[in-house]
Amino acid sequence: MNISNAFSVMLLWVCFFGVSQAALPIQHWTTANGARVYFVESHELPILDVSVEFAAGSSRDAPSKSGLAAMTLRMMRMGVDGMEENTLSEQLADIGAVLGNTFDVDRAGYSLRTLSQGQFSEPALVVMASVLSKPTFPEDILARETQRAVSGMKEAETKPETVAGRQFSKMVFGDHPYQLRSGGEIETLSALTRADLVTFHATHFRAPGAVIAIMGDVTRDQATAIAEQLTRDLKNGTVPAPIPSVQMTVKGEERFISHSSTQAHILIGAPGMKRGDPDYFPLLVGNYILGGGGFNSRLTLEMREKRGLTYSVYSAFAPYREAGAFQIGLQTRCDQAGEALKVIRDTLKEFVAHGPTAAELEGDGGNSDQSSAV
Repeated sequence: MNISNAFSVMLLWVCFFGVSQAALPIQHWTTANGARVYFVESHELPILDVSVEFAAGSSRDAPSKSGLAAMTLRMMRMGVDGMEENTLSEQLADIGAVLGNTFDVDRAGYSLRTLSQGQFSEPALVVMASVLSKPTFPEDILARETQRAVSGMKEAETKPETVAGRQFSKMVFGDHPYQLRSGGEIETLSALTRADLVTFHATHFRAPGAVIAIMGDVTRDQATAIAEQLTRDLKNGTVPAPIPSVQMTVKGEERFISHSSTQAHILIGAPGMKRGDPDYFPLLVGNYILGGGGFNSRLTLEMREKRGLTYSVYSAFAPYREAGAFQIGLQTRCDQAGEALKVIRDTLKEFVAHGPTAAELEGDGGNSDQSSAV
């Protein structure tokens, strides 16, 4: 993949992991109703971690209902059959369990951490199973959460980084659903109904689409029972087809947007790579040298150390099921924006043409001779 092709440029003028350890064996199987399960058995601590995810991220929204996926996930824990929102929260608090959610453009789901002893894990898993399969989507709570989301969005839209990010996504992804804002738009959020959430849940939160990860102080037989419990009441049937591929060639363009800030926010990028790309690790290492390594990166050396154009500059890939964006970003004074953009382009062009230096590969990028490329 050549990341130098067809870069979209948008310039907005606005003045659970610890130390590494030996890998534990991962067991995997499929439940009777089609859910995929991944299990790591570990009895070092009396803790059980469970996550259940579905292909129900923001890319599953229609433009006219942008924000539906996120609101559905948020509302699933705010009332289930036989248990209101406060009762659900109190029950989890009483046993010291933590129920969280995960959400991005591709995926949506819930995670649970609880003590593994039965008096704690069993009621916690009952709550989790109910959240996944029996949400009631109370209309009064939906109205409350919609108002909260809209208020937060109105505030966010006053911030230059929000405006910049929205325009950048539209330029990189065009009509692809990855360009949709994960939280939705003010107009689409305000129009969502309970029926919309019920339909989205029934369509996307199906057993054959579930991916379950279980890790902790349980046996294989216990993990099998947990997976069956969590998916027993989910709907069966066909899950929606995968989303389309991202168009890798986009029209290069620049966009300048006025804002009252004293800083210019600059974003440069293009479609990048997806999970499982055969070049994932070379690109990961290359990007660390270019702009992902913080103060050790070449962009920081050129932009901050040599020229004082910015305090911080970065580059990053966002790999998803389909190609996410490769992005370079920084802030600088408005009167320096033109110079900053030129330095970024020159640095990127040199890096794509010649790659990292031997010193950069050895981890001494700050003291390397940038002209001795390998």
